[in-house]
Amino acid sequence: MFVTGASGGVGSALLQLARLRGARVLALVGEGKEDGARELGAEGVISRGVSDLSSTVAGITGGHPVDVVADVVGGETFSDLLRVLKPLGRYVTAGAIAGPMVQLDLRTLYLKHLELIGSTIGTRKEFVDMIGYIEEGKVQPLLAGTYPLSEIKRAQEDFRSKSFFGKLVLVP
Repeated sequence: MFVTGASGGVGSALLQLARLRGARVLALVGEGKEDGARELGAEGVISRGVSDLSSTVAGITGGHPVDVVADVVGGETFSDLLRVLKPLGRYVTAGAIAGPMVQLDLRTLYLKHLELIGSTIGTRKEFVDMIGYIEEGKVQPLLAGTYPLSEIKRAQEDFRSKSFFGKLVLVP
């Protein structure tokens, strides 16, 4: 499994859940956040902005394509992420912080028989399961900072800086 945005709140949770279920995980993170992803269990970590994502993934996996891409970033890496998938692979998106508009070569989609999935929310059972994992210490929510609502401007500036690992939270 390949998780993008693995240093953010959703991406870090995906990384932990995948490891909990026995998946081998590659993580894509911003520069300087590689160690945090490794601490969460990523077996391979790639820094955002790498010049050749396909070759980098192949180097880590011994040339094997990945089964699943969980992308919470979107943007310019979309086509590269489809290329690293094996035939019959699955691409799941749950965010587009790097941009909602992407380029798609339909031949990649149909020649590899890929499955594209959009997801914004899980089921009630999945939510209950997640709370259980957190209570049991199997998944650790990563809180990078909290801000009172009156400091929303500072929270937004810190969010844009991307210098944190985890989630930023506004408290009303």
